[in-house]
Amino acid sequence: MSDAKGVAHLRKADPVMRKLIGEHGKPRPARRTGRDDHYGALVRSIVGQQLSTKAARSIYGRLTDRFGGRPPTPDEVLADDPEELRAAAGLSRAKVSFLRSLAEHVQGGDLDLDAMDALSDEDVIAELIAVKGLGQWSADMFLMFHLERPDVLPVGDLGIRRAVQQAYGLEELPGPTELERIAEPWRPYRTLASRYLWASLDNEPV
Repeated sequence: MSDAKGVAHLRKADPVMRKLIGEHGKPRPARRTGRDDHYGALVRSIVGQQLSTKAARSIYGRLTDRFGGRPPTPDEVLADDPEELRAAAGLSRAKVSFLRSLAEHVQGGDLDLDAMDALSDEDVIAELIAVKGLGQWSADMFLMFHLERPDVLPVGDLGIRRAVQQAYGLEELPGPTELERIAEPWRPYRTLASRYLWASLDNEPV
């Protein structure tokens, strides 16, 4: 599904989306660097949780520097001393435990990353949230920005909720049920609609 088709659908389906598209223009081409490195994308997701972009980039850089400029493999994470890894990268103890949980799931075969591309969105989510430290939000971001799935609606994302409240003139932040209702006309391009909503908060290109 192309962005052009998605834009045309959203413009026709929802006048609020039509307004946002007019304000923010055509989407930028997707960045496909590391598209096949599912494990590396999940490592980066864990490192960046609840951090500013700048802080996440700094800590992720220190982590990869420890392993020759690349994300550590599952074997390397499990072989490393947890306290030394934490101190070297500036990670919290919780995030070190999350990285170890991810490594254990991959190493033990419970999480088959090679099969991710063939799974449905729902099955990808189920696989990921079984890993300690990977919740619904992390799974949604993985689907949207790494697997590039076109119809993901991150109902738990505070930015999306704020953007919808603002764009639709709601008195309160919408909950998941209301968000699903509002987003129904966007199908099957809810990922693209979400990108426009995020852009509306920051007044940036999509």
